[in-house]
This record gives sequence, structure tokens and C-alpha cells, in this order.
Amino acid sequence: MMMFQRSVDTRQGLHHILLIAALIGFVQDLSSGGGAHAWSYNFNISSNRQWLEARQWCQQHFTDMVPIRNQEESDFINNLLPFNTKYYWIGIGKREGEWVWKNTDEKVPEDAQNWAVEEPDNIAAQDCVEIYIKRVKDTAKWNNENCLKRKGTVCYTASCKPESCSANADCVETVGNYSCQCHPGFLGSRCEEAIACKPLLDPEQASSYCSRPYGSNRFNSSCRFLCDLGFRIVGESPLLCQASGLWTHPVPLCQVEQCPVLNHSSIKNCSHPIAPYSFKSVCQVRCDEGYEHRGPDQIRCHYNGQWTSIVPDCTVKRCSPAFFPVSGNVTCVDAVEPFSFGSRCNFTCQEGHYLTRDDTYTCLSSGHWSNPTPTCTVVRCNSLKAPPHASMQCQDPGVNSYGSICSVLCEEGFDLIGGNMTKCSAQGNWSHALPVCQAKRCNPINPPHGSLSCSDPNGLFSFGSLCKTTCDEGFLLNGTNSTECTSQGVWSADIPQCLAKICPTLSSPSHGSLVCSDSHGEFSFGSQCVLTCEEGFLLNGTADTECTSLGTWSTDIPRCLAQRCPTLSSPSHGSLVCSDPHGEFSFTSRCVSTCEEGFLLNGTADTECTSLGTWSTDIPRCLAKRCPTLSSPSHGSIVCSDSHGEFSFSSQCMSTCEEGFLLNGTADTECTSLGTWSTELPHCLARPCPLLDKAPHHGRMNCSHPYSSFSYDSSCDFECNEGFWLRGTPTMTCNTSGHWRQDPPTCQPLQCEAIPALFGSLSVNCSHPLGNFSFGSQCIFACEGGFSMNGTELLFCSSSGIWNDSRPNCTEDLTVWAAMLLSSGFVVAYVVVLLVLIGLAVLITMRFRKKRENNMMSEAPAWGDRENPAFDFDS
Repeated sequence: MMMFQRSVDTRQGLHHILLIAALIGFVQDLSSGGGAHAWSYNFNISSNRQWLEARQWCQQHFTDMVPIRNQEESDFINNLLPFNTKYYWIGIGKREGEWVWKNTDEKVPEDAQNWAVEEPDNIAAQDCVEIYIKRVKDTAKWNNENCLKRKGTVCYTASCKPESCSANADCVETVGNYSCQCHPGFLGSRCEEAIACKPLLDPEQASSYCSRPYGSNRFNSSCRFLCDLGFRIVGESPLLCQASGLWTHPVPLCQVEQCPVLNHSSIKNCSHPIAPYSFKSVCQVRCDEGYEHRGPDQIRCHYNGQWTSIVPDCTVKRCSPAFFPVSGNVTCVDAVEPFSFGSRCNFTCQEGHYLTRDDTYTCLSSGHWSNPTPTCTVVRCNSLKAPPHASMQCQDPGVNSYGSICSVLCEEGFDLIGGNMTKCSAQGNWSHALPVCQAKRCNPINPPHGSLSCSDPNGLFSFGSLCKTTCDEGFLLNGTNSTECTSQGVWSADIPQCLAKICPTLSSPSHGSLVCSDSHGEFSFGSQCVLTCEEGFLLNGTADTECTSLGTWSTDIPRCLAQRCPTLSSPSHGSLVCSDPHGEFSFTSRCVSTCEEGFLLNGTADTECTSLGTWSTDIPRCLAKRCPTLSSPSHGSIVCSDSHGEFSFSSQCMSTCEEGFLLNGTADTECTSLGTWSTELPHCLARPCPLLDKAPHHGRMNCSHPYSSFSYDSSCDFECNEGFWLRGTPTMTCNTSGHWRQDPPTCQPLQCEAIPALFGSLSVNCSHPLGNFSFGSQCIFACEGGFSMNGTELLFCSSSGIWNDSRPNCTEDLTVWAAMLLSSGFVVAYVVVLLVLIGLAVLITMRFRKKRENNMMSEAPAWGDRENPAFDFDS
């Protein structure tokens, strides 16, 4: 909504009208009961002010001078304000070499600065900033200027109110509105809601105590943790909920107090309800078997990490001393102390005797020996029986007792294996095992690739064995098939052979090789052959074959076929040529890619089908040749159509210039197949205006040329020398069509008031180097005889158009007059001379006045246009 208000300043009349424009951006309901806020812009174009005056005026009537915070605000202001030839001040100035927003004294960030081209400059005293409004060039841009210059005023009325945002935010003005900039830790439209952290879970065996200024688990909440009795805290406490929504540290842990680990042998059966050897752990005190202790039977881990008592020691139990048995000896080994728990005693008897009980007994944990004392008894050997096919004779001092001797004899056809005599030893064992009468053996028979069927009455391949031979499958018998083992241990006939059956001879296929393993001879039963293909070829069939028991191969020999690669297609904007020695797109096939004119190969041109069935390289792409990147000419633009990618083959680009500039060169250019542009990119040259070769006579000319001499946007300022005034416009500007917007001015001399030629007895003689009664004119005054001059006899017209002094006058000299009256002849002569002079004066005066009137009409300005007349003459 746009509102315009006009008011008339009664002190300044119609020349000073204050225009105020206010924009109400939008209305926002506030949580504190509702309401409307708007950031309003206000401007004044009735009178231009210096920068400080403009800001004071804004602060008096509104909030402050507009600071311009971003590009959006610059564009809005540019659209809102009317054009002002002097443009407008904004609330930005220099402080200690930095540009700052004056309303907050903050430095203006680089990305928020919006300077015009080649601005800001470093000219002294240009410490204030103006904005170009609706300017042909650099509109809505900034320029630094002298703060004493007068420009338009643009103000704003703040949108922010005390109730706009909560206490947790700063109110920030925006275009047509405001926003609440939340303090760290807060969010929401008015920043009333504190940021939440994840809820904290109390660690086991702990309790927490929290302060919550903004609610549970909200920003600035603080929680302290305390561990239960018998536990200590591990981690940081307290924790603070930060503005990031994260707690300062993880939740701490409560670690149970630990008692020293018990490695004492008396500690048994510990219970650890929480952790090993920690608070509340209980251990039973028990001595190992054979030991006993004095003290408590149980200790506990206290909450302070100490055991309730010292672990007691265990002492060993003792047995009664051990005695020697009759006809024996005893030897004891003591583990701890003599005849104490663990002591072991060994009993031995004299040779030929043995213990009636265990030879070792031990001191038990009860303090008693494990067995009664043993006794020694004479040794007896086991009863003997003659082995098969043998007879035995014995000499016995006592039946099978210590010292008895026995001998053995075998039957015909059997050999004695072992000693033929044995004796009962002191250990109750026969000195030798009874011999065996073993049938004589023939050499073992194991016909290769055959099997035996034997009857063995006296053992395998022994005296009396009869064997028959049969061949395995795939083998043929060569010899007699039966034989018998005689009493001399030889076979009655030679053993026959089993020979393998033969399969047809095999040969390797093309591009392959054959490897065979021949167990029983080349290409015979059981031979196994494996076919492998050369690299790049694949097996078409079964690789393995075997010579069967029928004398035939299990499978046919396969072929080796070349490995195939994936089918290839020509690249876009290119072609593909292939050679295929083993079939299309197969092993060793070679393909070459080429591109059309204007395109370049992106990749390797050649590729080959490898033994793995893959191409050695990917098919390349044909990419359009690129031309050098074009940039828009200065003060111009470029528009391109790209068929195959930006600035690539066949791209066409057209250049155009901004208003006020002319194209120097060909507008159109095309990217050729050579990767070059068909024509060079043209330039945009400022449109020229007619040259201004010199300053006006008696004046000075100062020109600025943003682009080139006397071209578009060139500006020339004119000033006159002292004593001259400027007729015409003081500034000339070259427009977009190449014409000067104004005609050149001239410098005219300032005019002083005209002086009549005759004033009674006073005469005057004037010189006019620059025109009648103008700057530089001089007049000399003289009085007639008998008169004295009262005043300055020489007057000159100054550079301000004012005579340097008042016109003089003549006063009569009375003494001379009286003397002259005494002489009548003198009187007559005087009258005659006076009449002649008066006639001449009248004639000269008439001519002089006529000439002056002509000069005044052609050269001098009207009196109404003159400035500061020095004095008025009486008529």
C-alpha cells in the first residue's frame, strides 16, 4: 500500500514542499495481543541538504536515514523514489578508513557493499555515501561524495517495537517488515522457545539434580549426578545443555568401588553381585585339603574398597611316623614337612618277593595314612602250556615259582619263532615269552591289477596254502592261474601277469593341447587325458576323457573356439572399422574408431578383443572440437546457440552492445571444425559526440570521459574567468545518440553602471577594452579651471561589476573667481571661451550618448539581470 502526503512549509512557500511516501510491507499479528508493524520509507525532494543536515532531519521527523542493508532494499528504494538530479544521501559514512552504518556504527560487510563502477575513490573529504536513483548508468549503486554537498533526503521509520521479539532476540529491520534474530539457544518466530537437548537417562546406581531455567532438557539446563554408596563417578559433572542442542559431555557412569584382588589359596567360593572383587563381594575362607586355619570363615568388600579383615594363613596337618615292613624297605618323600599331609612312602621287598598290599601310601587330609603297613610274599609265575605244533619240558624247584625253567620243540614244516627256553624271574615274570611254531611262509603274492583266492590252513601264504589268480576289470591274464606253498616255503608254479587293455591313440585339436596321465601305459586302461585351449580360446565340450575297461574313451575330444567380446557400435559422430581373424568381435579382433570432421576422439582409437573376452580399451567418444571460451564484450552481451556443447563445433554466437555503444566488428561468429572462431569477437565502443576543441573565450572547460574522449556519458563543466559571467548551461553531457544535450555556453564581461560624458564643470575620459563600461573599463575625471576636484580622479570597473569608488565632483574655487571679476577683459574672454566649450561639449555628448545606446543594446545585459550594482548616480 503506497501513501503520499504533501504539506506546505509556510516559511518557504511553494518552493519548499515536503513529500513523504510510506510503504507498509505487511501486517503481522503479535502474540502480545496482536498489532501491526511496518517499516516505512520517507523522502524529501523539496530541498537538498548536506549529509549531516539530512540525517538530523530524518532523526527529528522519523527514525533515521535509510542505511541500505542489502540488494533487495536498494532495488526497492530505486523503484520507490523519484529522480533527483542531485540523487539522495544514505546512512553510510567512513570511520577510520572503514565504511560503517551510522545508525549502528557497524562495519558494512564486503558482500553488502553496492558500489558503482570504479567507486569508492580516495578523494579527500568524500566520506559520505549517496545512491544513484533512476540513473542511466549504475542505477541503485553507491558513490562516495563530499558530505557538504546538498542532495535529496530519504528516511525510514523503524518497524521494530519492544513487543516485536522476546527478550531472547534482537529485532532486525527488513524491507517492509522486521525479523527476530534469536540469541544462541533460542528459536521460533519471536525466539521464545529454548532449544531442546536429548533427554538424559540417569546412569545406574546414581541420582541426578537438575536446574531448568527454560524447561526440562532445554537450553542452559544443568544436571549434576551423584553415585550411590559404594560407587564412584566416572566422567564429567555437571552437564550443560548448549545452544547447539548438545550436552557439554556424555552422561557419566557410576563405577563400583574395587577391593584388592585376592590370590590367597585360602579364598574359596567368592560371590560378586556387582563386579569381581568389588563392593558387596563376599568370599569364603577355606583351607585346601590337608590344611587348617584360624580366623573368620568369611570376608566382605566394604563400600570404601577395603576388605573387612585380613586373610588368615593355613597350616598343614600331620600323620604318625611310618615303620619298615618285615623283609622289606621303606622310602618317604615329604611335600611340606616330615610325615605331613601329602607325604608319600614307598615299600620294596627282597628279590623274589612281592608286597601283599599297595607299595605306596600317603598322609591324608584327615591326618591318617591311606593304607596299613604292607607285607612281603614269595613271587610265583603263571602256568605255561605248550604252543600249537610244539612239545614242552620244565624243571621246577617249585611249581611255577621263582627259578623254574621250561624248553619248547616244533613239528616238521614249522619254524620256531622266539627263544626255546624261559625262566621264572624275581618279578614273577617268565624271562622270555613262549615261542611260536610258525608254518613256513612262501613269498607273498600280489599280482598287479589282479586278485588271489587262497585257502590258508596254517596262515596267509604259508605251508599248505593253495592260491588261484583272477585279473581286475580292464586287464587280461597272462600265465597259469593256480599254485601251492610247499614245506620248503616255495610256490609250486610262477604267478601269472595281468596286462591293461589299450584305447585308440588321441591327437591335440587346433588351438589346444592334450595332456595325459598313463597309469598302465600310453592310451591304456585308466589313462586320463585333459584338453586345454590356448589363451583366447574356449573349450567346446568336456575337457576330461578316460580310457575305460572296454578299451574305449569315455568322451569325444572337444574343439577350441575363439573367445567372443561384446558387440561394438560406432561412436556418435564417428565410424568403426574391424579386422576379425577368428570371427566377428572374437579373440584378436582389432577395431579402429575415427571421428567426423569437427569432432575429436576422446580416448584410444584402437582396441583389441583380449583372451578374457573383454576389449583392451573402451570405445572412445567423438567430442565436438571446442573453440576458446568467449566473454561478453565490455558494455555488451553475447548470445550463443550450441548444437554440440558450449563454445564447441558449429556453435553460433551474436554480440550486441548496450545503449550508447556501437559494435566495432562483425556481430556474428561461428566455431569451425578447426576449433577456431570464424571471426574475432567485436568490441563495444562508446558512441562519439562532436569534439569540443576549446574552452569559451575568457573561460575554462573541465571534461570527464568514462569511456573515451567526447563519447557517450562524457561530461564537460564550464566556468568563466574572474570578471565574466556564464551565458548558457554550465554542464554539457553526451547522450546515447551521440549528441550533446546542451549548446556550448559563452563568457560575457560583467557590466558596471554607465557614466555620462559631461557633468557640468566635471569632464570624463573613459577606455573600454572589453566593452562599454564593462569589467576592465577605466574613466579619468577632470575639473574646469576655477574648480577643484572632490574625490578620486580615476575609476575602474572591477571583476564584480562595481566601480572601485564613487564618482567625484567639482567645487568652485572662490579666490580665483573674485580675482577674475576684477578684470572686465577677462570676463569677456571667459564668456566667449565658455560659450565655445559648452557648444563643443553638447555636440560631443550627443554623439557619445548615441554611440553608447547602440553598444548597450548589442553587448550589455539588461539592468534587471545585473548583479550587485555598486552605486546609483543622481540624475
